[in-house]
Amino acid sequence: MSVKIGLIHYNFAGTIDDFFKYCSETGFEYVELQAGSVSGDNPEQAAEELRKKVDYWNLKVNAFAVGNDFVVSDPETVKAQVDRTEQIAGLAEILGAKTLRMEGGSPKDSVPETQWVEAMANCLQRCVDQFAERDQVKLAVDNHGVVTNDGDLMLELIEKVNSPWVGSCLDTMNYRWFGHDLETVGRYYEMLAPYVLHMHLKDGRGSRGNYQGEALGEGEIDLQKAVDCLKGADYDGVWTCEYEGRENDGTGQTRSYNWMINHL
Repeated sequence: MSVKIGLIHYNFAGTIDDFFKYCSETGFEYVELQAGSVSGDNPEQAAEELRKKVDYWNLKVNAFAVGNDFVVSDPETVKAQVDRTEQIAGLAEILGAKTLRMEGGSPKDSVPETQWVEAMANCLQRCVDQFAERDQVKLAVDNHGVVTNDGDLMLELIEKVNSPWVGSCLDTMNYRWFGHDLETVGRYYEMLAPYVLHMHLKDGRGSRGNYQGEALGEGEIDLQKAVDCLKGADYDGVWTCEYEGRENDGTGQTRSYNWMINHL
């Protein structure tokens, strides 16, 4: 089975047309886009137009980022978040994507930390019941930001929902960015690999204010361990590169692409 290689649009300099051209000419076959790419008065029409561009460059959209906040408990807010996620799933369908990259959410006084998992699980379960199972949409929760950047919490969340449509979007750098040591990061790879529905290959050094993004293979992350864990768990999704380094001219993404070709 051939390896599927993709690139996330986030952090790429230039227009989205520049991004598609770069991906096609470099060798990336898949792209991850964000809901903001199809905003406006008629997002469905915007999605149709964007799909034409994707098809023109012979690319495929493998994931669509929602930008949700599921650290909520108020029933009206929960409903609004779930309804919005369903709408975005419809836009992703137009683009040909059946995987949504989900956020956990942001901390807030109204939802104590002890209730984060319960709040997120409630929203995710409602998504499963309302549309994900029916439409076969994968909900991949990113270890992004503060709330979901703990592998034990992520596993608890996934097991609480207990649905094949809910799993992890494993970002190889973010656990280190949060402040976990590399041994713990490696343990999270092992623990979560069976639940990964989508992933970001990302490299860098340091955490929080000392974080510096690097091209794949040029940072401190044990990318090969992440790859081995996912292959050992029979991950069959797209290997999506996310680059947050210094250059904004595509050279970092190109070096990352070369690493992927040589190591995947």
